[in-house]
Amino acid sequence: MAARVSSRLVLPWLRVETGSFHTIVRPPRAKRDAVHFRGSPRWMQKPPAPRSIPLSRLTDNFLDGTSSVYLEELQRAWEADPRSVDESWDNFFRNFTGKAASSPGLSGQTIQESMRLLLLLRAYQVNGHIKAQLDPLGLEQRVPPQDLNPALYGFTDADLDREFFIGVWRMSGFLSENRPVQTLRAILRRLEQAYCGSIGYEYMHIPDRDKCNWLRERIEQHVPSNYSREKQAIILDRLIWGTRFENFLAQKWTAAKRFGLEGCETLIPGMKELIDRAADLGVDSIVIGMPHRGRLNVLGNVVRKPLRHIFSEFSAGIRPADVEKGGYTGSGDVKYHLGTSYDRPTRSGKRIHLSLVANPSHLEAVDPVVIGKTRAKQYYSQDVERKRNMAVLLHGDGSFSGQGVVYETLHLSDLPNYTTGGTIHIVVNNQVAFTTDPKSSRSSPYCTDVAKALNAPIFHVNGDDVEAVVHACAMAAEWRCHFKADVVVDIVCYRRFGHNEIDEPNFTQPKMYQVIKGHPTSLDIYEKKLAQVGQLKKEDIARVHDKVMAILNEEFQSSKDYIPKTQDWLAAYWTGFKGPEQLSRLRNTGVKPEILKNLGKAITTLPPTFTAHRAIKKVYEQRAQMIETGEGVDWATAEALAFATLLAEGNHVRLSGQDVERGTFSHRHAVVHDQKSGEKYCPLNHVVKNQEDEMFTVSNSSLSEFGVLGFELGYSMENPNSLVCWEAQFGDFSNGCQVIFDQFLSSGEAKWLRQTGLVVLLPHGYDGQGPEHSSARLERFLQMSDDNPFVIPEMEVSLRKQIQECNWQVMNVTTPANYFHVLRRQIHRDFRKPLVVMAPKNLLRHQACRSSLSEFNDVEGHPGFDKQGTRFKRLIKDQNNHAEVESGVRRLVLCSGKVYYELDEEKQRVGAKDVAICRVEQLCPVPYDLLQRELRRYPNADVVWCQEEPMNMGAFPYMAPRLATAMVSVEHGSFEDLKYVGRPPSAATATGFGSVHSREQKELVQKALQEDRM
Repeated sequence: MAARVSSRLVLPWLRVETGSFHTIVRPPRAKRDAVHFRGSPRWMQKPPAPRSIPLSRLTDNFLDGTSSVYLEELQRAWEADPRSVDESWDNFFRNFTGKAASSPGLSGQTIQESMRLLLLLRAYQVNGHIKAQLDPLGLEQRVPPQDLNPALYGFTDADLDREFFIGVWRMSGFLSENRPVQTLRAILRRLEQAYCGSIGYEYMHIPDRDKCNWLRERIEQHVPSNYSREKQAIILDRLIWGTRFENFLAQKWTAAKRFGLEGCETLIPGMKELIDRAADLGVDSIVIGMPHRGRLNVLGNVVRKPLRHIFSEFSAGIRPADVEKGGYTGSGDVKYHLGTSYDRPTRSGKRIHLSLVANPSHLEAVDPVVIGKTRAKQYYSQDVERKRNMAVLLHGDGSFSGQGVVYETLHLSDLPNYTTGGTIHIVVNNQVAFTTDPKSSRSSPYCTDVAKALNAPIFHVNGDDVEAVVHACAMAAEWRCHFKADVVVDIVCYRRFGHNEIDEPNFTQPKMYQVIKGHPTSLDIYEKKLAQVGQLKKEDIARVHDKVMAILNEEFQSSKDYIPKTQDWLAAYWTGFKGPEQLSRLRNTGVKPEILKNLGKAITTLPPTFTAHRAIKKVYEQRAQMIETGEGVDWATAEALAFATLLAEGNHVRLSGQDVERGTFSHRHAVVHDQKSGEKYCPLNHVVKNQEDEMFTVSNSSLSEFGVLGFELGYSMENPNSLVCWEAQFGDFSNGCQVIFDQFLSSGEAKWLRQTGLVVLLPHGYDGQGPEHSSARLERFLQMSDDNPFVIPEMEVSLRKQIQECNWQVMNVTTPANYFHVLRRQIHRDFRKPLVVMAPKNLLRHQACRSSLSEFNDVEGHPGFDKQGTRFKRLIKDQNNHAEVESGVRRLVLCSGKVYYELDEEKQRVGAKDVAICRVEQLCPVPYDLLQRELRRYPNADVVWCQEEPMNMGAFPYMAPRLATAMVSVEHGSFEDLKYVGRPPSAATATGFGSVHSREQKELVQKALQEDRM
């Protein structure tokens, strides 16, 4: 007892921090402060609470060895006269010299040996993973770190059977205070087993003692191969399923690409264990994103997509049941890009919903989409603690270290309006990226090193050791559920075949594939292991194989007649929403005048005790005046009214992007800051009584386009009853997330039958800010539009499905009221389409760019506007209130965006009453019916398309053939009769010289209105 108690006195002086060793020296108590209790021996007295002293207050460092010299000097002084040192030092030295009790194991354990032993132990915690047996092929010959050699710390073979105590205050695992005394041999054996086996742990970079202790406890106390017979039978069953599935596909479709999982079949039992453990810990739903390798196996064996469905995709492709009835099937996609969802039962009797998100071949592009979808699930299920909904992302080794969107996604993990409470990352580490070796594909030792920026623990595991993979995945689930933080499982494996099954890997990795050719499968290795230890009989294993093969053959036979239903692809929230083939009625988007007034007052009122910046206070006073008078409503107020009315109707509204709270151009001020206290106030959070948190969310994002737009896309896909908007700081910054536009937003519905109503706001307009801040590259979005330029679709209002049949909508809106209506139209329809808006810049404060509040209400008909009810105006006709036919008008100028105001100003200046100017607000799909109406109205007019952008950019390349089609349809000329006014073709979007910009702008406006024929 004396030895045990006194040995704990090591704690006040020695402490291992997570980042580095520190020496903690507790000065001996002054003798005048010592209190002795008569009648009780000193060793029974409660030791004083240790007091840490920061390094900044020390004059020496533990690693320098000066502290140990000081302690040795104290020991010599004590040996000369025990009374010359403080009582606490007396206790300490008595125990370590064996004078306090007879303890032969601790006898002679010096302070320096204790310190060196702690250094050795810490070396294993920090660098043990380097010595771990991770490569199943044994190709990587890594030299064990020198600091794992006990001789480096002065230990010899003679010390192996000496007993040591290494307990440290507030530590877990080996360093726990209640650890028994052990021999050095036992300590080293356990360290090797914990840190240098089939799992290599990286966690000592985490600057949090509690997290490190949590990991130490599980790492250093776990005994490998300690699973029960029942558990091993489950693991084997899952491994057989994963292996036999790939074998079956290879046998039936020998020449088909399937990107199989051979070489990493242990992923299947690992993922299943992860899901089971997560469900036991309270997770109800998991959203999964992954690349194509192993996707079919995960779909079939983890997410439980019907095997007959997968087999039918190999045989003849997808044939939805309603296609013969005119149903919409889109373009479809290859089988290893598709997703699905399923409610899966777990071993413990729970059910968990699994969603595998469809994604393209662009590796890692799906990462932020999955995170956004998970965050949306948490919002709609009121999972504020992030317990019940979780994301799991699978990666390849080359893409995890090479793709920038990985870091962009990781960077979102702890941001207040983007966090999902941690993501589990599983890396299927092939040790080769397509044909590129790791030494050519990354600069870091591991492909997972990027995750250290997040202080995430990383578990490297040998992919041939299925029990190790299962343990690592279970531990990852426990970590995520406990700490709500990211974690990485790096399964070091190999590809038994090449990049795909018809690829020849020997061209580029001959040595690796010579080894792979003779390497046993993980199933063979596990079956052999179980047979050797007598856990399972060969007959039992054979029965599992027979059962699996029987089911696979049965599903294969059923696949020949299998016809999937379209609705099987849709989520519950989307029930009742219509596809492109189903007619959706138009709805007005105006709001009752009294509601507009009441909501307008709510969004323009700041609390009386709130000290706003005087300029902001003035802005809110002006907005209140707009609402009160009903005149001069500007862009920001119109947007706030759109948000407020949707919130009042019970819809969720979310606006995200760089600097969106204030607005890039200091126009929105959705969040205001108290100038004294710094507190924030958002009027749109107080639109309805007892408004729930996050019902309205406006959030400045990280400086990321790809990651944040992907996040918002995923968020918008979860529930259609929400307006989700992403705004670029400047429109041209959107090219940083071109993959999301190309692979998801423009084509997701066609490929995967997944609708989204995401709104993308891209500031656009030529006002002299140079090539990088003028154009949102409008032409790119129009080029990706899928409407036929030579066919006018059905335009009768009661039969029109034009927007439904188009892949998205592209707008260049010019009035606050029209912006209000186009936002509300996104919700007030029973289908969803992405909306791309060329948002204004200088129009935000342009005095002519104002609307009357009456244009927002639900009263039909307003002077100067079409009498079609208050809804979005796809085209705004000339404001001179022309008759149905105006034969005297010599020129019809069609334009879009802010150039209209410059044209109108010039028209008023020169008095060009014989020129009509019409604004095309909805560029895609083209409003053919309204264009035809205006062409008929001006039968003798030249038709001119005017734009600010160069000829090879902007709307002209898209509009020209469609305008020509409209002209031909009403016998108003042909393509040759269409005139262009704008900047000439250019490589750069705009000039960087202010004087040149002004001259170009003036010339194009004057040319559009010139009296001479073009």
